Amino acid sequence: MGRGASTNSIPEIENARVLFVIGSNTTEAHPVLALRIKKAVRKGAKLIVADPRRIWLTKLASRHLQLRPGTDVWLLNAMMHTILEEGLQDEEFIRENTEDFDAVREVVARYTPEEAERVTGVAADDIRGAAREYASERHAAIFYTLGITEHACGVDNIWSLSNLVLMTGHLGYESTGLNALRGQNNVQGLNDAGANPMYLPGYQPLDDPEIRGRFSEAWGVEVPERPGYRLDQMISGMQDGRVRAFYLIGENPAHTEPNAAHVEHGLAGLDFLVCQDIFLNESARKYADVVLPASSFAEKEGTFTNTERRVNRVRRAVPLPGNAREDIDIVLQLARALGANWPDYRGAEDVWNEFADLAPNWSGIRYDRLEEVGLQWPCLDEDDPGTAYLHAPRPARPSGRGKFYPVEYQPPIEEPDSEYPFLLSTGRTLYHYNSATMTMRENGVTDKQEDPFVEISPEDASALGVVDGDWLRLTSRRGSIEARASVGDRVYPGLVWMALHFEEARVNLLTNDVTDSLIGIPEYKVCAIKVEPVAPALRPAAR
Repeated sequence: MGRGASTNSIPEIENARVLFVIGSNTTEAHPVLALRIKKAVRKGAKLIVADPRRIWLTKLASRHLQLRPGTDVWLLNAMMHTILEEGLQDEEFIRENTEDFDAVREVVARYTPEEAERVTGVAADDIRGAAREYASERHAAIFYTLGITEHACGVDNIWSLSNLVLMTGHLGYESTGLNALRGQNNVQGLNDAGANPMYLPGYQPLDDPEIRGRFSEAWGVEVPERPGYRLDQMISGMQDGRVRAFYLIGENPAHTEPNAAHVEHGLAGLDFLVCQDIFLNESARKYADVVLPASSFAEKEGTFTNTERRVNRVRRAVPLPGNAREDIDIVLQLARALGANWPDYRGAEDVWNEFADLAPNWSGIRYDRLEEVGLQWPCLDEDDPGTAYLHAPRPARPSGRGKFYPVEYQPPIEEPDSEYPFLLSTGRTLYHYNSATMTMRENGVTDKQEDPFVEISPEDASALGVVDGDWLRLTSRRGSIEARASVGDRVYPGLVWMALHFEEARVNLLTNDVTDSLIGIPEYKVCAIKVEPVAPALRPAAR
C-alpha cells in the first residue's frame, strides 16, 4: 500500500461496524486499545476473531474462526474466494486504485471454503459468513499483530490481508483499513527512525545516492551503500564468525529469540558484548563484558510513536538513579569516543528536529508542536494537523495504486508427527511484559502469575494422566523445559500454548529459528513438540 504503518486511528475503532481481529489476543496484549473494541461491540458492531485459542475476545465475537496455527493464508484466500464468487468485491475501487488484481483472482479461485475447512479446521459456513460480513459493511476494519507476523510465512500473511482490504475497497476513510497493533510502545517510532538495514530514517531507501548524500552531510560521515544485517543475520553471524561484537540496547536475545540455546552459544563465543539496559537480564548477566546503566521511560526526554502513527512527547518524571544515563547521552558519548564528528546535539529536541528536517513525511512535526498533544504522520508542514487515516484519496505507493500480491499457501516448517505429536504456539499474557525483566520484580504482578504454565486441553491432559497444576515436560528438536499444566478449553486437542515470559522455563528454547526468506521473521508461533508428565519426585519444589 506504500506505508509501513496502521492505516487508521484508535478513536475510529468504536465506530466500526465490523471488526476482524486476527492473530491478536487484544485484551491481554493491548488491553487499553481493546476497550475501544469492546465499546464498538456494545454499540452493535460485529466482531470476528480468528485465533487458534479461545481468548477473552471470543466471548464477545459473533464468529470465532478457530484455525490451526500457520493456516492463515488458506483462511484468507478462502474468504476472498467467497467474496469473488458472490460478487462482493468493490470493482470500481479495484479498477481505479489497484494493480495486478487478476493474478490474485486466479490464485484464490482454487481456495474453496470446503477445502479450507479441511486445512484450517474452520467450518466452510463460518468462512463464508465472515467473508460476507466483512465485505458487505463499509466501515469494516482489520486488526492484527504478532500472531500474523511471527511465522516463516509472515510476509505472505500480510500480503493476504492487504489483498482482502484492496479487494473490498476498505481503505482511505474512517473506521476501516488494515491496522497493525504494535507489540511494544515505540516499535512504530523505532522503524520510522530507521531501525531497518534497508532504509534510512523516514523509510528512505539506502540505495538512493541522493538520499545517502543528504544524511552523510547531516551526520558528518559517509553513509555506506551496503545495507547492514537483519537480526536473524546477526545471530547466524555470531555462529560463523562474521559478527565478533554485539551492542544490545534494551534487548534480551538469550530469552526472546527462537532456538535460544543456539543464540546463547553465539553470545558465549563473542569477543565483546555490551548491554545497555535498566536491569540485568539473562543476556547481560551471563555474557556481557560491559553493562551501561540506561534510563527507563520515566527518566528521559524524547518521543514515542504509537500504533496510530502519533508522535507523543515523553517527559522525565523522576531523576536518574545512581550512575544511569539517558540513552541519548550514552550513544552520543560513545560515538564521540569512536571519533564521530557529529553535530552538537543539546538533547532530544535537537535530534528530533534533525529527523524532521531529513524525513519529508515528518517535516511538519517540530518538537515544540508536541507540547499539548501528539501529531500523526504524514505531517508535511507546520500548518498541517497531521493525518488521521492513510491512503486518501489514493494508496500511497508512487503509482497511486495498491498492489495485489498472489499468495500460495505454504505449510508450517514443522508439523506434528509420531515423535513430536503436539503443536506448540506461544504468546503473551496480561500480567507480564516480554521477557518479564521488569514485571517479575513487582509483587503485585507475581502474586497473579509467577510459575510457568502451559495450556493443554482436558482430552490431552486425561490421555497423559495429569490434572491441572501438575508439572509437564515439553520437548522439541531444540530443547526441553518444564511447566505446570493449565487444563482448560482455551486450546483444542493436539495444541498446547505457552507464554514467553518465564526465565526458568524459556519457551524459546523450543521454538524454531527458521525465518521468512524476505525479511527474516522467525517461526515463533508453530513448532512440533512432545509433552510428558514429570514424575512427582522430580518436580520442581514450590516457591
